[in-house]
Amino acid sequence: MDLEPLARRIDALARGRPDALAFAADGVRTTWASYARRSDRLAQALLGLDLARGERVAVWLPDGPGVHAAYVGCEKAGQVVVGIGPRAGLRELRHLLDVSGARALVSRATHRGVDLAAFVSEARAAGAPLAHHVVVEGEAEEDAPLAVDGAASDPSGRPPAERSLAADELFLLNSTSGTTGLPKCVTHDQARWFAFHRFAVEAGALSPGDVFLSALPAPFGFGLWTAHFTPALLGAPTVLTPRFDAAEALRAIERHRVTVLAAVSTQFVLMLESLALAQCDLSSLRVLFTGGEAVPAERAARFEAATGARVLQFYGSNETGALSRTTLADPPEIRHRSAGRVLPEMQVRLFDDEGRDVTASGRGQPGCRGPATSRGYWNDAAANARLYTADGWMLTGDVAELDRDGVLRVVGRKADFIIRGGKNVSAAEVEAEVGTHPAVALAAAVAMPDPIFGERVCVYVEPRPGRTLTLAELGAHLAERGLGLESHPERLVVLPELPRASGGKIAKGALRDDIRRRLAEEAASADAPAAREARGATR
Repeated sequence: MDLEPLARRIDALARGRPDALAFAADGVRTTWASYARRSDRLAQALLGLDLARGERVAVWLPDGPGVHAAYVGCEKAGQVVVGIGPRAGLRELRHLLDVSGARALVSRATHRGVDLAAFVSEARAAGAPLAHHVVVEGEAEEDAPLAVDGAASDPSGRPPAERSLAADELFLLNSTSGTTGLPKCVTHDQARWFAFHRFAVEAGALSPGDVFLSALPAPFGFGLWTAHFTPALLGAPTVLTPRFDAAEALRAIERHRVTVLAAVSTQFVLMLESLALAQCDLSSLRVLFTGGEAVPAERAARFEAATGARVLQFYGSNETGALSRTTLADPPEIRHRSAGRVLPEMQVRLFDDEGRDVTASGRGQPGCRGPATSRGYWNDAAANARLYTADGWMLTGDVAELDRDGVLRVVGRKADFIIRGGKNVSAAEVEAEVGTHPAVALAAAVAMPDPIFGERVCVYVEPRPGRTLTLAELGAHLAERGLGLESHPERLVVLPELPRASGGKIAKGALRDDIRRRLAEEAASADAPAAREARGATR
């Protein structure tokens, strides 16, 4: 099937509806015509460099219209985007540059307090293939300063159409956490997101009349379909939240009459608990797409009752895309307490630990083949061998149950992740970084249950003889090493000796039980005075 690439769709909207709204962010409106011109300008800047078609260009920008213009600009210039999350640490940034072989970086002059020109110089000196640095300010407006390799630049004109990437070509690499530590690069073509778009339109009865609010970072799958692809394919406007704030998101829904909200579970829980919930008119909202972590059933029901919107989700991963979904037609029991019905096009199967098809048993590790899957990992044969079964089915990292009606329920995870607010945090990476502290002999990272974020990072440490360690000291050490904030431990437990399993490995199951016990005891202790007072009042 001949699919029209996204850049061509945006150019068509710029011609047909030039003054219609494409993005609203921080009170500033971006039209389709402006969106197209911004992407043309960035494309022309890239075309002035010695980059072959298909070479990688890293983009590290805050969430806003500018990052989307940069992605489309790379597409028009025939370059593959390496999407760097806006909250990434310097260590992750450098790793992704090295793994992807990116030869150019598009960024602001400073990002989260980092002087990017100095960083580029240091990376080059350390052997990174980074040859060029394109600096854009603001949201890449047509009159915003633009510099290429330190020299002011103001390119104009339209890039040649034949240079642009086709829908079935590699167009983006983004990162995903893994049990082996540092992130891997997942490969994307646009065709997979067009398939995802069709699934979403069917699930939520989406139309050009909708107004989207996407609270997700652009480089990751959830942010890609809810801000970069589906609104443009529909010709619908999108409200972006460069810095998520629950109260401001609620006010933006009211102000822009948002109909479709996209937020990970942590974000919608924070919105549900915000005082602004009762103060805002949310009558326009009809759909919340959530996910990225387990959806809390009771809070999903409360959100529906408070707003009138239906809570929907897709289940899958950055690698697999959507395996199942809930829809407007599903009853609350399906919407709130399952991952929905499997998508027939994705040919979902369940597998055991040996890669055998155990779908008939109703329980196993989900795998799929279908139009929404990625192309696997970039230049990582070992990781791809783990991602696929021997006969080519792409696996998730979960354990699930599948009933006779095709309803899928996730019951556990095979991979060692901590999912904090929808972000996969690799326990192995956290452990490796914590282990670099001179006071640490052994470290184990586990998920600590949390009512807001779902899970937080808890680290157990066995100290070196005669050494002590505080959480503040550990945090300062990790910040100095450039570890992203999402991966920082939020609780530290120091034990004389970490428990071992029979094979000699650290017994993580025992640690997970321990943190749950500690939390329960602390909750009981905190509630004890109130409970005693309540009992006394009834006598």
